[in-house]
Amino acid sequence: MAEGDPESKGEITRLLISWRNGDQGAADQLFSVLYQELRSLARRQLHGGRDATLGTTALVHEAYVKLLESSRVDVKDRGHFFALASRVMRQIVVDYARRKSAGKRGGNEPKAELDDNAGASSSTVQELIEVDEALKKLEALDPRMGKLVELRFFGGLSVEETAEILETSERTVKRDWQKARAFLYHELSRGKA
Repeated sequence: MAEGDPESKGEITRLLISWRNGDQGAADQLFSVLYQELRSLARRQLHGGRDATLGTTALVHEAYVKLLESSRVDVKDRGHFFALASRVMRQIVVDYARRKSAGKRGGNEPKAELDDNAGASSSTVQELIEVDEALKKLEALDPRMGKLVELRFFGGLSVEETAEILETSERTVKRDWQKARAFLYHELSRGKA
């Protein structure tokens, strides 16, 4: 069963509904079906090898546990699931970065960049935390734009994937991505001044 075909999407939706209704077996099946995609998402989260001690498999498994521990799982569809998984992985990576930076500050590591290839590919631990703080400000002003950045920067999703999840056009995603990058650049620059 190919991931993009209607039968696969129907199976994923069925598993999501069962999981939402409390069926832990459905959650296990869902993660089994989507495991490779979750690994790809985790690889994008960890792109650039910020730290070898937090690996792809560990990130997927920790996200799985956090999702299962959620007191209320209300996932509508595949896109919503990946948006939620992206958010959980963002939280794990940022929390990990915060713990790691508790003993270190800065260094001569490369800078975080919000580029069109997406992904936090060259972020230092401290800069990753700063991007997360700036993103929280953006989310407070415009939750949809915050979600877009989360999907593109932390999730490493393409314009097409982001448009599908946000149920909007690719043109809107591109326009909003430019606005969001400008906002975040301004916020990050203020912190350096």
